Amino acid sequence: MDSILVRGNGPLHGQIPIAGAKNACLTLMPATLLSDEPLTLINAPRLSDIRTMTQLLQSLGAEVTSLQDGQVLALSSHDIHNKTADYDIVRKMRASILVLGPLLARYGEAVVSLPGGCAIGARPVDLHLRALEAMGATLELRDGYVHASAPGGLRGGTVDFDFASVGATENALMAATLARGTTVIRNSAREPEIVDLARCLRAMGAQIDGEGSSEITVQGVDRLGGATHTVVTDRIELGTYMLAPAICGGEVELLGGRIELLEAFCEKLDAAGVSVSETERGLSVTRGNGDIRAVNVTTEPFPGFPTDLQAQMMALLCTASGTSVLEEKIFENRFMHAPELMRMGARIDVQGGTATVTGVPKLKGAPVMATDLRASVSLILAGLAAEGETKVARVYHLDRGYEHVVGKLSGVGADIERIKET
Repeated sequence: MDSILVRGNGPLHGQIPIAGAKNACLTLMPATLLSDEPLTLINAPRLSDIRTMTQLLQSLGAEVTSLQDGQVLALSSHDIHNKTADYDIVRKMRASILVLGPLLARYGEAVVSLPGGCAIGARPVDLHLRALEAMGATLELRDGYVHASAPGGLRGGTVDFDFASVGATENALMAATLARGTTVIRNSAREPEIVDLARCLRAMGAQIDGEGSSEITVQGVDRLGGATHTVVTDRIELGTYMLAPAICGGEVELLGGRIELLEAFCEKLDAAGVSVSETERGLSVTRGNGDIRAVNVTTEPFPGFPTDLQAQMMALLCTASGTSVLEEKIFENRFMHAPELMRMGARIDVQGGTATVTGVPKLKGAPVMATDLRASVSLILAGLAAEGETKVARVYHLDRGYEHVVGKLSGVGADIERIKET
């Protein structure tokens, strides 16, 4: 099992290209199941999660071809011969549940295993199921699988979410495109990935209004066609690499970055003493003179502070001047990186969904273990600012969400390498 070695090496300078969004691409890929015509995705990230979704779609009978070194995906679902998403694939990744809505909408039946993924809380799929029930689906949970049917097809309905779930909004949105009549999705998620999905579906012929707001209206159509779509920039990779010069010093330009993808995050960086400015090609991030200032952070649905940047932000605040409070309101059990940061000398007190971080002058390199995707990269960021060597184990989590992390960071001056464990 591979590890990553990081040695604190001073300020960073240069450019980092930002990939297409993992969470957007994992939603766009199942959209191929809605049509028998080709769907081409440009700016796809090259990640293990994308390979897992490819494997899942192929198991259903879809054709998925990787072109241009994996940055273009050509998909076709003209010959779907299997409507069962098997546990052996689905257990690897929660996004697998996103085949449920498209299969049910187009074929009137689907059997999908309950999903797996990072161990960061319960993350139930109840909202996905209730949304499909609101469109006339009959659902049964049996032997770890969701058995869904709608023999006469889905019909328009009103979907009222208890909270703004991104995945449930995506499943409902895709299913509604082929439902008879009008579907209204209330308290819908507003994330850029939702807007990106709606843009793609509209290019395929869907009739959608309101994406990016808390209420989406979909007028069902008889069929969808093909499309070519460019995947939106990955705002979580963007925010992660913005924190690299923030924690190490220096100036780094993030190619493809846009402030509107991360306004709440950028506001916190500004409050902490980190400068973010727009350039012709993206965003430039510079750490100002003096210490990082302590700030309080509360994770919220978009457009609030992203939960997927909470661990990375904690790494920065470990060396801030003063005490910061981070409140996690999206997922329970998402402070598993805190004990590993404490092994590096961080002062963190976790009480339920709140972590109090008291800054220290310097972190110390140590052997640490990644517990999930975002935790793994937070430990790498901490290692960039630590004295000595940090060895991050179990980095297979990292491969799910960050492409070429060693190459991108070493390209701006970081002392980082990936090592094969015997």
